[in-house]
Amino acid sequence: MKTQIKNICLLVLISCGALLVEGYHPGVEDDAVYLSAIHRRLNPALYPHDFRLFTRQMQASVFDKIMAAWVRVTHISLPVSELMGQILAAIFLLWACWRIARLCFPSRAGEWAGVALVGVLFTMPVAGTALYIFDQYLHPRAIATALILTAAVAVLERRFVLASLLLLGAVAMHPIMGVFGVSYCAMLWIAGRRDRPTARAANASVLAAGIVPVWIFEGPSAAWRAALTTRNYYFLGRWTWYEWLGAIAPIFILWLMALYARRARRPAMARLAGCAAVFAVFQLAVACVALLTPALIRLMPMQPMRYLHLVYVLMLLLGGGLIGEKLLRGHRWRWAVLFLPLAAGMFLAQRSLFPGTEHLELPGRAARNPWLQAFDWVRGNTPVDAYFALDPDYMELPDEDYHSFRALAERSELADWVKDAAVATQVPDLAPLWQQQTEAVAGWKHFRKEDFLRLRQELGVDWIVVQGPGVDGLACPYSNGAVSVCKL
Repeated sequence: MKTQIKNICLLVLISCGALLVEGYHPGVEDDAVYLSAIHRRLNPALYPHDFRLFTRQMQASVFDKIMAAWVRVTHISLPVSELMGQILAAIFLLWACWRIARLCFPSRAGEWAGVALVGVLFTMPVAGTALYIFDQYLHPRAIATALILTAAVAVLERRFVLASLLLLGAVAMHPIMGVFGVSYCAMLWIAGRRDRPTARAANASVLAAGIVPVWIFEGPSAAWRAALTTRNYYFLGRWTWYEWLGAIAPIFILWLMALYARRARRPAMARLAGCAAVFAVFQLAVACVALLTPALIRLMPMQPMRYLHLVYVLMLLLGGGLIGEKLLRGHRWRWAVLFLPLAAGMFLAQRSLFPGTEHLELPGRAARNPWLQAFDWVRGNTPVDAYFALDPDYMELPDEDYHSFRALAERSELADWVKDAAVATQVPDLAPLWQQQTEAVAGWKHFRKEDFLRLRQELGVDWIVVQGPGVDGLACPYSNGAVSVCKL
């Protein structure tokens, strides 16, 4: 009993430490879709002009539905619920990692070093995929990954019904990551059968090929192609040499781990690492076919290279366990020498990524970022049916720090060039709308009063958010010097 309490406390401590290093930033990047979808479910009156730009993508996931139901039932505010969810998701993910580590390493040093390495590298970029191990806000991918890792443990323990239920949950939470999880667990299952090694790999590949979804669409539109070109990670030809190194090196690392595990008579580790290496080779081949064949261009939004997310988690977990077992052991100073510089480096990287925002954007804490102050004012002082226009690149402007106006101000906005372009690639029917609206605000930085009034006449926009003190000839009821909110 004492050991269990100690393990729980250590797991919570590592999880909280990992979150303190990575920071917390609700409403950034992909949360433009997820948080907006939850707001819309809680209050259907919101986003009357642009709800299609995020609700269509969320039709395949239960994440927004579960979060909205939680808020209704518990009456805990959404900001607090999101923070609670982020903490629980981190603990769940690292708990799943610990479950795997216990099967692979006989020593506590091996168990906890693997878990700690995954935690301290939460915001490590996954080569060329625009993903982190664990995002700075509540993301369904984190929950799906934890479910997949727990399913892998269930497969190793031959609890196949439980594994199936967990994988169904992962697919329901995040369909793309869930499918990768099904593929990997299928390989684990086949590798556990008493077949010849050559047949195992072949059978695993056949089964994985059967579950990798292949969509057949009509020919792509020009607007969809335009949206596609904004996503560099879709195009393997645009990957740099170090991104390719990050895709190929894990195969050899995991293969070497599998060889070591077989010689050390550690069947669970050998199976996990070996199947991860086969999984990576197979998925890389599938991705190359899908992304390099012009006739299969409509498969690009499936983002087949994002299989690397699961590969990286397993590589860090098993690699960290070996480091703890072979090098760190019971020497506290060695643990400090490894993890303190890693934590400092990851913390500084996050501060450089969000230089204009507090490291922890906690509920109820007043924002010092002028953009967020303007978004707060909009949320409290404009009608729910207000329709806004912003610079289509506003999320990438200095000190804006990738925060979504739609998610944080809770008001409709014209399609942007940063996040809505990605949505348009996922939902081709939205591409013409995205193209029309982004073309309407092309040249935004040179807009004057007559240009903004044109937006009102053509698209129905009645408010704008601009940099600087305002726009000559327009009433701007809010301005903080850096950002102004003006009514058309």
